[in-house]
Amino acid sequence: MEIFAHRGASGSCPENTMAAFRKTAGLAITGVEFDVHLTADGEPVVIHDETVDRTTDGNGMVKDLTLSEIKKLDAGSWFSREFEGERIPTLMEVLALFEHTPHRLNIELKSDVFPYPGMREKVIAAVREFGLEQRVILSSFDHETIREAKREAPEIETGVLFMEILADGPGYAASIGGDALHSAIPYAVRESGQRAAAEGAVIRVFTVNSREHAEMVRRSGARAIFTDHPEEMAGLFGG
Repeated sequence: MEIFAHRGASGSCPENTMAAFRKTAGLAITGVEFDVHLTADGEPVVIHDETVDRTTDGNGMVKDLTLSEIKKLDAGSWFSREFEGERIPTLMEVLALFEHTPHRLNIELKSDVFPYPGMREKVIAAVREFGLEQRVILSSFDHETIREAKREAPEIETGVLFMEILADGPGYAASIGGDALHSAIPYAVRESGQRAAAEGAVIRVFTVNSREHAEMVRRSGARAIFTDHPEEMAGLFGG
């Protein structure tokens, strides 16, 4: 079972921070997953929500804040005082950290709420700048951007994120240029998901944080899990 650290090692560090990514970089697991939004001045930054409210001491939409404004925010204290002073990282900072590790990098393009014109192109350019095309997976709930990403960068793997129980997941993914299915747990363990896996579809499942769910997903034939507790899951299944 392949293991990806969801938003970094987010069970023990504040999600999507360099602390979470540094811990992940030291783990013998398959990879790391993180999210990208675009600032008001066009910088790709790594944060999950459209707003900074939940994971920083600030407020407002990422799209309405400049990089300079975002870099002033404390992104660690909400999790623990131990992480006071952690900042929202840029995409380039995260890519630089993992440039020389063996980890695969799943970059989720968070354009399913706001379109972020130019973000996809900037992410692809950054991946190419670091020479990480063969180690990166571009995923999104915005399936239009998956289609365009595969057209613009056919050498980079794409993952189609979805919550639904799809009758023909592989067929749908193929129709939009998706190389892999990134599903919630229910699809993976239902007949349609198990059939797809048996027929060779690459299925990666989010967010798997319990042993019970991990065992269910493993039995389903899925390739990988995204988890907040990568150390624990690596102990169960290996990386």
